[in-house]
Amino acid sequence: MVSLHPLLDNGITPGSPSFSGGTLKCLCSSSPVEVTLTSNVLHNHACGCTKCWKPAGALFSIVGVVPKANLSVTANADKLVIIDESAAIQRYACKECGAHLYGRIEKEHPFAGLDFVHAELSEDKGWQEPQFAAFVSSAIEQGFDPEKIGEVRGRFKELGLETYDALSPPLMDAIATWTGKKNGKLPA
Repeated sequence: MVSLHPLLDNGITPGSPSFSGGTLKCLCSSSPVEVTLTSNVLHNHACGCTKCWKPAGALFSIVGVVPKANLSVTANADKLVIIDESAAIQRYACKECGAHLYGRIEKEHPFAGLDFVHAELSEDKGWQEPQFAAFVSSAIEQGFDPEKIGEVRGRFKELGLETYDALSPPLMDAIATWTGKKNGKLPA
């Protein structure tokens, strides 16, 4: 069986619809960076892109979003550094352990106002479970054997997750709607 991510390999644990947030911590054993979220994540998914943070040995990350207003850095912000300042998503990572605490879009973009987070960095229980798998083919870009990508899609299917080589249809629709409004093709 193909190993995808520690949170997926033994099945998916459902989250709680009433969960109202918690604290994320980097992997440092002393003075960890802490980020407090005042809501549950949305659109939580497995991501195969080469930019998202993944725990050691994982082929996919697990990433969701929260409104920017629902995220605050509550400890050791001085340890955060932006991984790639030219990227659309400014990923803030701990400069000591390398864990990504959040990603923020600071320029005009369909997802501006949403922060990307890895709820697995929390000890709190109830976070939304993964809803789909995105950028599945991108696992090949990481060095995964292209002959075995069908096994990856099969494993996601066993877990009940749809696989996409982009984002889920509702998120792609949101991007297209934003673009249509920006270009004057749809009412604002």
